[in-house]
Amino acid sequence: MDPIPPCPMPETLAASAVDVLTTASALEKAAKSRRHAAAWFAGRAAGTAMPIGRAQPPLRPSRPERPELLAPRDVPRRRPGTPHGQKALLHAVAHIELNAIDLHWDIVARFTDLSLPLDFYDDWVRTADEEAKHFNLLHDCLVARGGFYGEMPAHAEMWRAAEDTAGDLLARLTVVPLILEARGLDVTPPMLAIFRKAGQMDAVAALETIYGEEVGHVAHGMKWFRHLCTAEGRDPEATFQDLARRYFKGAVKPPFNTDKRDAAGLPGAFYLPLAEPIGSPAPVGENRQ
Repeated sequence: MDPIPPCPMPETLAASAVDVLTTASALEKAAKSRRHAAAWFAGRAAGTAMPIGRAQPPLRPSRPERPELLAPRDVPRRRPGTPHGQKALLHAVAHIELNAIDLHWDIVARFTDLSLPLDFYDDWVRTADEEAKHFNLLHDCLVARGGFYGEMPAHAEMWRAAEDTAGDLLARLTVVPLILEARGLDVTPPMLAIFRKAGQMDAVAALETIYGEEVGHVAHGMKWFRHLCTAEGRDPEATFQDLARRYFKGAVKPPFNTDKRDAAGLPGAFYLPLAEPIGSPAPVGENRQ
């Protein structure tokens, strides 16, 4: 029997994005994210980058049959002081990273009708590539504990950020990198403390990699948010606060990791007017919702 030929690579960056978005297998989605990113940057380095093109992204990305997706209130509570709770925490963060792969490829494909410079695409392709790396690191941690991504329920709310902002790039930047990913900077240090205390150094190494690179993701959001506000003659702080109130369904909760937020170029003047009084912060691991 003749061998099955490999699938041809997409001819445009937008088609590459849709290829990732319409792949259901989590591991294959991550692999395609890395492969398409490598092809994009190889072309950029050689001066032969593929065209951006146009392609219609799906309203919702393809997903594996598992995990079972529940309303957030129905997801079993985690007890991070136990081995099972720690494994559940790694599973929850892996779920976040899988959604992040799709969120960033969606931004590549969905807004190609706008006139955006090539380094806009560089930033979001690089971010999608790093999210795939993060998912793989966490999946390796799950496998090392006798598990796999999909074995535990997860919540179904994260993609709502993409659906709600499908028609507005400024709103997308507000909600995804500048609220949801910035939240990751706030809650990762407590997660690191949990795994250090438990002596689970593979999880510590994975989370430290994620923590360092998420600063860059928030910085990309800030860079392009300011770029668009300048182009449209809008005040960035007021625009951010207006869009956050209109499009973000959760709460902007302290405590904030102001050092890392500042390092990403996200000053307190943007988010502090939206902050709830300190009360009951989101559970550890709910870093983007």
